[in-house]
Amino acid sequence: MNRTALYAKHVSLGAKMVPFAGFEMPVQYSGLTEEHFAVRERVGLFDVSHMGQFFIEGEGALELLQKVTTNNVAALVDGQAQYSCLPNEEGGIVDDLIVYKMNDTKYFVVVNASNIAKDWAHISRHNTFGATMTNVSDQTSLIAVQGPKALETLQKLTDTDLGAIPYYHFAVGTLCGIPEVIISNTGYTGSGGFEVYFANEHAEKIWDALTAAGEEFGVLPCGLGARDTLRLEKGFCLYGNDIDDTTSPIEAGLGWITKFDKSFISKEKFQQQKEEGVTRKLVAFEMQEKAIPRHDYPVVDAQGECIGRVTSGTMSPMKKVGIGLAYVDRPHFKLGSEIFIQIRNKSVPAKVVKLPFV
Repeated sequence: MNRTALYAKHVSLGAKMVPFAGFEMPVQYSGLTEEHFAVRERVGLFDVSHMGQFFIEGEGALELLQKVTTNNVAALVDGQAQYSCLPNEEGGIVDDLIVYKMNDTKYFVVVNASNIAKDWAHISRHNTFGATMTNVSDQTSLIAVQGPKALETLQKLTDTDLGAIPYYHFAVGTLCGIPEVIISNTGYTGSGGFEVYFANEHAEKIWDALTAAGEEFGVLPCGLGARDTLRLEKGFCLYGNDIDDTTSPIEAGLGWITKFDKSFISKEKFQQQKEEGVTRKLVAFEMQEKAIPRHDYPVVDAQGECIGRVTSGTMSPMKKVGIGLAYVDRPHFKLGSEIFIQIRNKSVPAKVVKLPFV
């Protein structure tokens, strides 16, 4: 098992550690619900240093990224970030990722921890453009500062004007006296905030400074458990659950990051799906009775016929109802459709709803 630079810090804080994507990671500290509400109402800190980071540079960097991602990288300005995905040749998704444009010949790419080796191999295989690729995953730490008080917490530690960084943009500045920190107005919680990237050796110093800066706002360290309930309430996809090598971005509701004004892997397949429609779709649903849906539970129709499966599910801490995402066959993926989740051989009614849940 790998460990992040903050492993000892998590243990000292009494975190419950679990294996995740090849790392020993904190799943919770004080409790999932308490951590969830800290982020929704105040500010929470997440160690997400297990994520992967690559630099892609040189004259061919843009061409390479245009070929391997679905979104239009050419639309980015310096200091802007873009959510996208890596399609495979069969019309599935290798991974979802964020592309940061540093300048015309330098990009920073952030990928999921479980896919670092797979993504590196995939992008490298298509690098016929002479781009220089550098994998800095093992040297880079990442802390997410999330919640309505994130800006005030982080602003105490930097001269960079955080209020001047729009959503999905970033700046490279000094944090806690440490230069060359990427400060990004992004996150996976839907409650606003920032993600900061820096060299591993500064991890404990920055974590402790953020903890002290956020004390007046009731900052809490948060684990993967709250990260999952927070992202699910906003309907954000989790790779390996809601999207994978067998799901297309069109089926997954990611048509908005699939731009057909450029050439990329599997473009024709996706274009056909967009024009002709898909036979299954990722939908959001709410339970109509007290029940918690879980990953891989079957979805059935009123006659008990299997029409799909749950990809993510939980009890929403905010709504106090069971919520989830599921791939559902046509025509049951229409908004308002009644579907049933099979929980311990019982068909429990649910309704297809619009995202976000909260």
